[in-house]
Amino acid sequence: MSFQAVVIRKDDQGYRAEIEAMDESHLPPGEVLVEIAHSNLNYKDGLAITGKGPVVRSFPMVAGIDFAGTVLESSSELWQPGDKVILNGWGVGEGHWGGLAQRARVKADWLIPQPEALTSWQAMAIGTAGYTAMLCVQALEAHGVAPGGEVLVTGATGGVGSVAVSLLARRGYQVAALTGKLSETEYLKELGAHEIIDRASMAAPGKPLARERWAGVIDAVGGATLANACAATRYGGIVAACGMAQSLDFPASVAPFILRGITLAGIDSVNCPRPRRLAAWAQLAKEIDLTHLEMIVEEIGLAGVIPAASELIEGKRRGRIVVDVNR
Repeated sequence: MSFQAVVIRKDDQGYRAEIEAMDESHLPPGEVLVEIAHSNLNYKDGLAITGKGPVVRSFPMVAGIDFAGTVLESSSELWQPGDKVILNGWGVGEGHWGGLAQRARVKADWLIPQPEALTSWQAMAIGTAGYTAMLCVQALEAHGVAPGGEVLVTGATGGVGSVAVSLLARRGYQVAALTGKLSETEYLKELGAHEIIDRASMAAPGKPLARERWAGVIDAVGGATLANACAATRYGGIVAACGMAQSLDFPASVAPFILRGITLAGIDSVNCPRPRRLAAWAQLAKEIDLTHLEMIVEEIGLAGVIPAASELIEGKRRGRIVVDVNR
């Protein structure tokens, strides 16, 4: 059986991504065959599709680090035909064919059950970005950051940032949203941000220590912004770092860690152990504001993925992009 997919190739014709018809027999090995209903477009997908970052490890590659769908075939006791499942990460869309397609064959233990409270569209509206945001929130709270505290969210109009602002505000935190898109101020306030901060104020290298302000930080951009966020975190606070949209560099001083005892917590969503994944998704199913989710999301079809990937990398998109792979 043939299916449509976003395929990335690198050969004597160069690096390119195209919509192609693929044969099911060409799918890579795995215990479970899934009929995909929805996928999404993440920053990492944008890097892979445009070739702006060294994401893809083998070619040809079907893009897409997320998908939600229905099990068609399974040789594993974990899954039966008809089960609704989600996949986030595990190198899918990087080293194993991914979710921007109508079919996927994957390892059984990479999948988790789609929460009954969520549709496949809602699950992909949350996706890796929302799941990562919840891992960050859980890290802050495990460290002792309590509702009412002031939390900074960087890259606030992005996928992780938008969901993080909504989750934190819903839990009662005072959320400061850092963004380079001040035109999106009303959008961020509707999500629950109490203050909007211009990205430019934190984008350049700053002092080793700044005035103590943040009880916690969720950072999706890295670089000088992350260093400045650490410098302004309160004594004993925590910074959850999950992205590198600005830079992989960390031009920081040890001063905030030694003199203020702050913690820098790395948040990995790709290889996160299954129990933590399940806990994060269970909380998301209970707490996600579906009204906010609809406001955050734009839906496109498979044919719209490649142009949208370029716009995402160029900073021309906000929130989440859900892909109906059958459109």
